[in-house]
Amino acid sequence: MGESILDILFKDGQPVAAVAGGSSFNSIVSVGRASLPCAFVGFTGHDQVGTHTIRFLQDNGVDTHYFTASEPKSAISLAFLDSQGNASYSFYKPQVERLQLEPLPSFHRGDTLLFGSFYACQPEVRPLVDAVLREASAAGATVYYDLNFRPAHQHQLPQLRGTLMENIRRSTIVRASDEDCRVVWGTGNPEEVYHTHIAPHCPLFVCTAGDGPITLCTPRQVLQVAVPPLDEVVSTVGAGDSFNAGVACAVARLSMTADELVDAGEDVWRQILHTAMRFARLCCMSRENYIPRGVADGLFSTAG
Repeated sequence: MGESILDILFKDGQPVAAVAGGSSFNSIVSVGRASLPCAFVGFTGHDQVGTHTIRFLQDNGVDTHYFTASEPKSAISLAFLDSQGNASYSFYKPQVERLQLEPLPSFHRGDTLLFGSFYACQPEVRPLVDAVLREASAAGATVYYDLNFRPAHQHQLPQLRGTLMENIRRSTIVRASDEDCRVVWGTGNPEEVYHTHIAPHCPLFVCTAGDGPITLCTPRQVLQVAVPPLDEVVSTVGAGDSFNAGVACAVARLSMTADELVDAGEDVWRQILHTAMRFARLCCMSRENYIPRGVADGLFSTAG
């Protein structure tokens, strides 16, 4: 569940690619390309960009039954890549009214709902987010919340902190980067963030740190996994989103419920995190915001 946006990528001042994006949107395309059944919940514009976006999802194995072209215009972002492939953004989004969706998606025990970013805190989409979270929780689905709260929105944090914490309370897994943690809580120390801010509300926390180690905190353990160096980085746009997709896909392949994830041991979590890293690395080697097509075989880690 999330927003869709057309990302126009610039390198050395020139446009080099235009790709459909949005944080959860990127994740679901990677899930679809990994050949797992999935659907995207959201809205797009009633225009050429929206038509292209719907067709793109369908072509990548994503169910669009809950994705509607009901807005006057689609959102666009400009992503300016530096020499390391990291991006800075300018966003151009239409003003929208409160968004509602009928019918709501149905969930089953063992399903995963992935949502997050600034999108999940916006007042105009909050009724939809609340309704979908209620459906997922009632069914016993795993709820994966990607904090993804960037410095550009830090001035809005006082008004949005209550909503952000409500999202955490209703989740099974929270994933954040060390930058997200510094923006929201003033520290990039994952164990401090977990024990002080996450654990009282949500059992599982995954903290990424770019090319630094990944930290997992659970009620049973703290686990760090090193990130191998990557020789060639084309673009980091979508790397975190593909990481999220890798976690969701690994959980699905292991057929684990939310309760089982909370109690899972180190070997299981190493499989999940290594799969997530593989998704992120593949994304970094592409100008797209998701894993490449045709790489589903061999994606999933079986070694701890």
